[in-house]
Amino acid sequence: MPIAMKKVEEDSLKRSNTMNLKKLVPKVLRTNSMKNLFKSKKPRSPVDVVRETRILLLYIDSGADEGDSKRNEKLAQLDVNIRELKSILYGIEESEPVPDACAQVTQEFFADDTMRLLILCLPKLNFEARKDATKVVANLQRRQVQSRLIASIYLEENLDLMDILLTGYEDPVLALHYGGMLRECIRHQVVARYVLQSPHMRKFFDYIQLPNYDVASDAANTFKELMTRHKSTVAEFLTENCTWFFAEFNSKLLISTNYITRRTAVKLLGDILLDRSNSGVMIRYVSSKDNMRVLMTRLREDSKCIQVDVFHVFKLFVANQNKPADIVNILCANREKLLRFLDDFNLEKEDATFEADKAQLIKEISELVPATPLNGGSGELFKSSIVV
Repeated sequence: MPIAMKKVEEDSLKRSNTMNLKKLVPKVLRTNSMKNLFKSKKPRSPVDVVRETRILLLYIDSGADEGDSKRNEKLAQLDVNIRELKSILYGIEESEPVPDACAQVTQEFFADDTMRLLILCLPKLNFEARKDATKVVANLQRRQVQSRLIASIYLEENLDLMDILLTGYEDPVLALHYGGMLRECIRHQVVARYVLQSPHMRKFFDYIQLPNYDVASDAANTFKELMTRHKSTVAEFLTENCTWFFAEFNSKLLISTNYITRRTAVKLLGDILLDRSNSGVMIRYVSSKDNMRVLMTRLREDSKCIQVDVFHVFKLFVANQNKPADIVNILCANREKLLRFLDDFNLEKEDATFEADKAQLIKEISELVPATPLNGGSGELFKSSIVV
């Protein structure tokens, strides 16, 4: 046979074999034997994922084999597990989370101190794993199992974890993660009460002034959540700690050199004082001449936004029907400047409520009668403290 013809036949045979193989492969893949060949491991149940996560956390927390390849493998698997927990709780892309799976995760997570281990090991995780862990902890605070908030029950017996989360603001690497967890935990009244009564509570006034803007803002958000969510608990706290709390609030937040700090502080102060639950605290606050002096200095702010928020707090001092004598005298000593300021103080958009409040304020200040002669000794003191 000529060589050329032989080569043609060989090429034809190869093409035929290739086509037959392509037809054969799909059929083979559908057979049980081939399925078993490529079959993956059995999917883990939600409970298994939590349990394996706990085992890995225990290993990482023990500090064993620091820096070796086995430890790195464990950390990598831990990252995978935490990501899987997040997927179960939040769903994947357009797939909604399965309620039964979420319930299983919730029960198992709080059954054997996995939350404590996760918080303690957070510094040893990479950035993405920390983000996922924060979302997992946050989500679990809201999960109910048979109408019970499992997280609240667990935290009531493990309140010391809040000390770790709160002081986490001192580490800029961990601050946003611990802060996010703390904010969600404060949803539980028992946790909020613990934090309010904690010696660490005073540290918020320093955390809010940290030079790291992101950390300071996160601390301010947590502080606001703490001071506004559980009204009866906050009212109880302020009643018992009114003096030191507002002394810190005034000196560290209201007169801060940072514009954002001053603005958020004034807004929060208004939210606190105007809440009906804090009516008793509000009366105590507006009966203090020191508090009023601080607010009057804030009326001179360049920012109209801050001025408006200060106005809504300042009007409480003037509206108080039982004003102490020293407050009456300060207002009288500053009467002309206050009236001149109020006359020129307007909003960019018309606001009937604001105009009514301003008119009432002008009327009240105009009709004030000094409690003691302003030309007397005390009057000189007030004159030297004119602030508007």
